[in-house]
Amino acid sequence: MQQAQIDRLRSAAIPAQQLFVGGQPMTAISEARLDVLSPIDGRVLTTIADGGAADIDLAVKRARRAFDEGSWSRAAPAQRKKVLLRFADLIEQHALEIAVLGVRDNGTEIGMAYKAEPLSAAGTIRYYAEAIDKIYGEIAPTGRDVLGLVHREPLGVVGVIVPWNFPLMIGAWKIGPALAAGNSVVVKPPEIASLTLLRLAALASEAGLPDGVLNVVTGRGASAGEALALHMDVDVLAFTGSGAVGRRLLECSARSNLKRVHLELGGKSPNIVFADVPDIKHAAKVSANGIFRNSGQVCVAGSRLIVQSQVYEHFMGELLVATAKLRVGDPLDLTSDIGAISSAAQLRKNLGAATRAEAQGAKRLAGGKQIRIESGGNFMSPAIFADVTPKMDLWQEEVFGPVLAVTRFDHEEEAVGLANASSFGLASAVWTGSLSTAHRMVRAVHAGVVHVNTYGGADISVPLGGFKQSGFGRDKSLHALDAYTDLKTAWIAL
Repeated sequence: MQQAQIDRLRSAAIPAQQLFVGGQPMTAISEARLDVLSPIDGRVLTTIADGGAADIDLAVKRARRAFDEGSWSRAAPAQRKKVLLRFADLIEQHALEIAVLGVRDNGTEIGMAYKAEPLSAAGTIRYYAEAIDKIYGEIAPTGRDVLGLVHREPLGVVGVIVPWNFPLMIGAWKIGPALAAGNSVVVKPPEIASLTLLRLAALASEAGLPDGVLNVVTGRGASAGEALALHMDVDVLAFTGSGAVGRRLLECSARSNLKRVHLELGGKSPNIVFADVPDIKHAAKVSANGIFRNSGQVCVAGSRLIVQSQVYEHFMGELLVATAKLRVGDPLDLTSDIGAISSAAQLRKNLGAATRAEAQGAKRLAGGKQIRIESGGNFMSPAIFADVTPKMDLWQEEVFGPVLAVTRFDHEEEAVGLANASSFGLASAVWTGSLSTAHRMVRAVHAGVVHVNTYGGADISVPLGGFKQSGFGRDKSLHALDAYTDLKTAWIAL
């Protein structure tokens, strides 16, 4: 990846985008459209179709027809594997083009976007392609006069709603296992970051995925998203996003056909540093990246830093140095460490959280201001607030921006109490040189992921999901297949 290649792609015109339904681009039935604003300079990049309930209904019907016809759902596992591997190869071949397109759409720095979006998506699709012919049913331990078989079957039509921070990566976490299991899929992308998922659907068709098996309907959450959640012919809904929307989707399930709903609802993840941390400078650098990369727009971001008193001053000094070295700039410039906030609305929310933290008594150590205003884009300096207490909003509420809450602790039990003083439970981290401490903390911290002496980096081989109000969905790993398959028992008298 070279800067010259990026610069050529960044200026390419983006044509007006259509829905992708039944294997081809389609105009929204209402013909309504939404502007796509670049977070880099605030200008209109292109427009997308503003799909609604009628478009969702058409996409679900095409998905159901494809499922019932069986060209994908009843295809031999080896055939599905072949198509998905070709699909993954095509994503990789177009990786830089897709990454630049996504950065222009949502502002993630290109170095992160290239790996986390197209390359990650390709790896995810390939992982589930390879799993297709390696997942077996079961033979029950019955008496000799009976044969008990447990089959895995696809559920039918899967609805997918993804967030704007990593739409391709998170989309692939759901699309990959759903397709591998033989389902048809209807995706509702985020209205402010739809471009890469439309490109993904076109590449899937090029790879040989039958028409109607993967459909993308762009539009607003209140119209297209809710219509997908309420549709009587959607069998399962997979969602990553806010708790408020997650609750609404559960209500939609109850109001419609009781479709299964899998929710990953974000977090307020604690990052705990013990006095025996092996390398303070390294831990501080990783911790800074763990909250500030992609402008803090990461569901597992380490947004609550809890440092033992004996090393608090030393660690905070190193953290401030590491943070000061992070360059906020044009996300399509390879020298930028942090890109743009995804939207003007999100920037206002972030700045409001910083202002409120200071008003509630937190001590501002760095940042929290809008910068690069002359660019017309959405940029913010990384913010660090000390002396944050569990009663403050900044401790309890997910900002989803580059704003870090910091406090200190004296004893392990206090660290556990502070870590668990949250309604969220998605991710966490523990820095210690003691194996015993590490194991005790893995058990004690209420989170779906506990990093030890690192932050982030868990690959597709392990599940991602949370406890408490972080939801109950699980993406990644072979466990994700459970969300998109059903168990059928055959009880055969011999």
